[in-house]
Amino acid sequence: MNRRSVLYFAGAAALMATAAFAAMNPIVGGKEMFPTKNIIENAVNSADHTTLVAAVKAAGLVDTLSGPGPFTVFAPVNAAFDKLPAGTVDNLLKPENKATLVKILTYHVVAGRLSASDIEKQIRAGKGKAELTTVSGGKLWALMDGKSIVLKDEKGGMSKITQANVFQSNGVIHVVDSAVLPN
Repeated sequence: MNRRSVLYFAGAAALMATAAFAAMNPIVGGKEMFPTKNIIENAVNSADHTTLVAAVKAAGLVDTLSGPGPFTVFAPVNAAFDKLPAGTVDNLLKPENKATLVKILTYHVVAGRLSASDIEKQIRAGKGKAELTTVSGGKLWALMDGKSIVLKDEKGGMSKITQANVFQSNGVIHVVDSAVLPN
């Protein structure tokens, strides 16, 4: 093999290694999520979570979700908030509704770092249903729908995990397609 071939193969190997390394970090909302960053540091970069980030800021939960955790966050995409009745989000973002907003947002958070496989194990152990206690003190139920994990909220609403296991330095995010609501 001549020197030119060796350099070509070395360059190709370096490019493949770089691509493989970059592919290890999931893409959420068009941006790479880094496991060395915390939940807030990653979420602010996701174009799919601008409504959630605005709500977290309005609720005063930035410091909490930047803290050590660990937390499991079921993070609704912007389209999930669009499914709520017209005006709901704008109303919740008003200062006088902060307590309600905090309750709803912390209903999307479970203490600990639960991967999708951890949740699936709990579902199997619960004979098809796992009960999760949220940071707000409410209950969520995790179930399987085919190969997808779905969450049932206290009002009977359903939300599917569309992207699981977005690991953060202080927990894990599971992207969901609908907001979950407490009683």
